[in-house]
Amino acid sequence: MLFTVIDLQREPIDFQESLPPGTIDFTEDIRQSGDLTAQGRADLLHEHRGPNDVVEDIRIRASASTHLELACARCLEPVTIPVATSFDLIFRPGEADATSAERAISTSETEIGYYEGDGLLLEDVLREQILLALPARVLCSDSCNGLCPACGRNRNTDPCDCDALPSDPRWAALQSVRVQQKP
Repeated sequence: MLFTVIDLQREPIDFQESLPPGTIDFTEDIRQSGDLTAQGRADLLHEHRGPNDVVEDIRIRASASTHLELACARCLEPVTIPVATSFDLIFRPGEADATSAERAISTSETEIGYYEGDGLLLEDVLREQILLALPARVLCSDSCNGLCPACGRNRNTDPCDCDALPSDPRWAALQSVRVQQKP
């Protein structure tokens, strides 16, 4: 869905979208496993910079949710997680702040995104916001044993007979202390 400045000059646009898997390409490691639902409102804000200088910003207030399939950070098995987010974003035309001189920006200006051309694609905004809502690390379970560093087997489903990795010789002195303390 494209929000154009011309359409938003007439009136704000309320939207409710349901995007099936494959509509948005997140990354090759992340797969959408259910519909992505989004609802919200897009409207136009007028920033007056002078008597004949008005910048038309697009504001999007929305919420979105879906289910994504990612690899477990320890064993690399697929894990499906729910992802939900709400956002209130402002997008400014790319050329509005394009000057050759460097200038300091205020804290509020760090929250502004930019769009090119006549408008903004909702799918681009949703892709960014869903990716930002992902947890930093996804595990299939808190007790996941991960992969064996020697043979690469999944320790959750396929136990291996690999010995523990050889220890660093610099720790040998501490190992002898540990052996002495055992009853």
